[in-house]
Amino acid sequence: MNRLPFCGLIPLLSVKSVPASIEFYERLGFQVAKTHTPEGGTDPVWASLTSNRAELMLGQAEHPVQPTNGLFFYLYVDDIPAKHTELSAAGIEVQRIEYPFWSPRGEFCLKDPDGYDLVISHT
Repeated sequence: MNRLPFCGLIPLLSVKSVPASIEFYERLGFQVAKTHTPEGGTDPVWASLTSNRAELMLGQAEHPVQPTNGLFFYLYVDDIPAKHTELSAAGIEVQRIEYPFWSPRGEFCLKDPDGYDLVISHT
């Protein structure tokens, strides 16, 4: 069977507050690419964020947010200690750098405002 390949994969996170999540992810280094605010609304209910080749969408949750246990979002950087220091200095609560066998240059974890698990690892 001939299958057409996918061209990309972009996660869409359901969040309590799109503006609060935008602010958090901007502190991580993302930039807002697009937003949507409904007619008559004051805040966006959807946003598309980018950072280099990383992409993420945020959508206003219609129900209470319950991040899935065991789901991790990996974000890759060239310099783990420098990113750890940068995020700590920005007031983001980060865990200590660990060195598992799959990440010999280290990685560390943090949670976003809705409790999603983010792992910062090396390229």
